[in-house]
Amino acid sequence: MKILVDTHTHTYASGHAYSTIIENARFAKERGLEMFCTTDHAQSMPDAPHPWFFGNQKVLPRFLEGVALIRGVEANILNLAGDIDIPPQVELRLDWMIGSLHEPVLVPSTKQEHTQMLINAIEQGRIDALGHLGNPRFDFDFEAVIESAAKHHVAIEINNSSLEGQSRVGSKERCYAIAEVAKQAGAYITTGSDAHFCTYIGGFESAIPLLESVGVDEDKVITRSARDFLNFLRLRGHEPIEEFELHF
Repeated sequence: MKILVDTHTHTYASGHAYSTIIENARFAKERGLEMFCTTDHAQSMPDAPHPWFFGNQKVLPRFLEGVALIRGVEANILNLAGDIDIPPQVELRLDWMIGSLHEPVLVPSTKQEHTQMLINAIEQGRIDALGHLGNPRFDFDFEAVIESAAKHHVAIEINNSSLEGQSRVGSKERCYAIAEVAKQAGAYITTGSDAHFCTYIGGFESAIPLLESVGVDEDKVITRSARDFLNFLRLRGHEPIEEFELHF
């Protein structure tokens, strides 16, 4: 399986990452990517940028180093209601929103509560994908959440960093199980390097073998090409991005 889009990357604006967006683009080009999403952490994460940082992504060119750039964010799921920390007026300026659970923002609770907050976040309709669900600190009912994601066309992320043990220790087996459930539910799958340094951009050395091992339907993997990803954004109700419609 070939993956040409990285939907989860960070710059030094996140506070604990180390590269600029231009450096990320250069490595995206070196990896042969067609497109990448820039998704720094939203404001509730310690040291994350102000909401204006995301609202002003309109100044970013649509292509850097010849690679298409998607304006995005990794938002924090905040509570049982599934609220996220991106103001609606900022959301309107973004192409892509990942919703994730992070320990510095939300103290892990019970499996039941994690399940409910993820379902509520899906049903609010604001997030396009759920990030790094393999984290054992935030256990949840795989079937209930992924069936809801499939119903509402919210992508399930396979996070390469989780699989390689760089973050969220104990995620690997859970990621395989999540992918199995996603396959059965017919959920859409996205792939993210979760790069916090530019050399990891487009790195799917563990994610691709997982998808192939599980036998996920390739038509459900939205990162196989820029066109597949843009089609998913349209399915989610996003407006077409003119520069990309003319290119891909």
